[in-house]
Amino acid sequence: MKKLIALLLAVLMVAALFAGCGSSTAETAPKEETQKPTVQSPYTVATDDPMIYSEVMKVALVTDVGTIDDESFNQATWEGVQQYCEGAGLEYTYFQPSADSTDARVETIESAIGAGYNVIVMPGYLFGEALLTVQDNYPSANFIAIDVGAGDLTFDYETFHKPAPNTLCITFQEDQAGYLAGYAAVADGYTKLGFLGGMAVPAVIRYGYGFVQGANAAAEEMGIADQVSIKYTYGGQFSGDASITAKMDGWYADGTEVVFACGGSIYTSAAEAAHNHNGKIIGVDVDQAPIIDAKYGKGMTVTSAMKGLTTSVVTALTDLAEGNWDGGHVMNKSLQEGDFVGLPTNASSWGFKTFTVEQYKEIYNELKDGTRACSADIENAPEVSITVDYIQ
Repeated sequence: MKKLIALLLAVLMVAALFAGCGSSTAETAPKEETQKPTVQSPYTVATDDPMIYSEVMKVALVTDVGTIDDESFNQATWEGVQQYCEGAGLEYTYFQPSADSTDARVETIESAIGAGYNVIVMPGYLFGEALLTVQDNYPSANFIAIDVGAGDLTFDYETFHKPAPNTLCITFQEDQAGYLAGYAAVADGYTKLGFLGGMAVPAVIRYGYGFVQGANAAAEEMGIADQVSIKYTYGGQFSGDASITAKMDGWYADGTEVVFACGGSIYTSAAEAAHNHNGKIIGVDVDQAPIIDAKYGKGMTVTSAMKGLTTSVVTALTDLAEGNWDGGHVMNKSLQEGDFVGLPTNASSWGFKTFTVEQYKEIYNELKDGTRACSADIENAPEVSITVDYIQ
């Protein structure tokens, strides 16, 4: 028995010796990264030391087919990353995929993570499949996907998946912004309207169908539904080209007064044609008046149907850093959730002649409180009293 006790004591002493040596070595050896839970924020914020803060949270934007200076969707999202990270003292950058493919997007996301960026911001529905590929493979990273909805989270458009706990998808009620633009245009006296969409994806369709509903509502209230018409088409891309410009030239020559150009830089084709025919433009996503007017002539832009891209990115990054991460689902932002869609009301971008800011706010508040309805149903074109010519 004495021998057994002595043996046990010897084992315990050796174990204690190794435990002490292990503790000493851990202070000098490089620490391996461990996976952190992502149901809640994996970040610990040092409230008084931005340098410590930046060591645990590095933010990268991965662009879609556009660039960070596309004067629209990518740029507004990038500005959200810049605004938050510069204010918080965080390291941030952007990466651009080498090609328009899921493989290229996945490779770029993995490159960003490999470079030490643990928060990845992705703008555009094209990231749906790439997001499904990476979200489970990198559980200690957080993904913020802008305009990636439930219908985009699929590999085959038969089986649809949910965002992982480390993923937050943000979509918008674009139909409400489109409604406000369409209503305001008709209320201001325009009767020959056009809608030029980019690719016929849900966000663009919602803009367009909302635009039709808003124009129809104003026309009915004014008793001029028989006088209002809309030419409606999709360009099949998010950039302008000679063929789209030619189509827009035809529209303006045929009497179209204002075109809602909705889809990245596809607005360039509408603006070139508008310049040739003294026509007008409605911008999209951000306040495009400073951009379009500077390039094509002061006063060309009547208004812009905007959504809160920059604000939403800032909010998501703030929530993540403060431990209020709300991942694992698709978050839809509408007027009911806050001021996430609308028209610019600053004097330099208010291009209406008779429709006032006060009238706009009245319509805005009615949409917000539900007394005025707008359908987001993209499966069915809205039934309206005005004439809508859907052109292939």
